Amino acid sequence: MSRHPDETARLAAAAMWADDRASPALGMEIVSVTAGRATLAMRVTESMVNGLGICHGGLVFSLADSACAFASNSRNRHMVLQSGQITLLAPARIGMRLIAEASERYRSDRTGLYDVSVRAEGGEVIAEFRGLVRSLPGTHVPEA
Repeated sequence: MSRHPDETARLAAAAMWADDRASPALGMEIVSVTAGRATLAMRVTESMVNGLGICHGGLVFSLADSACAFASNSRNRHMVLQSGQITLLAPARIGMRLIAEASERYRSDRTGLYDVSVRAEGGEVIAEFRGLVRSLPGTHVPEA
């Protein structure tokens, strides 16, 4: 008996999170993961701002990258970012909770394309990200 795709997504995310050192170290949290989709959040702390007092763009990229990773790995296949592009649209400031919502746009056995919107908790768009992912051998959890 096979499991529901959303259950597979949750199990794969739990397995990934258990070995992820970067995302938790940056204060990220998984909000939700379903087949082909993931939402992660991160609060901007004092140590994340640059000399202009706004969140370093690389950290916004990291949040979007992690959301892309959880969405692309949600089908229980190892996938890694091959290329990513971000457009930073508004500054993120200390104390803001950023929410990155990733969605699958295209998926094949070998590649996938994912769009990620990063917003402030109040809804303001902070950044738009597009990631191209590539498959690696392996699964996160045994197949049902």
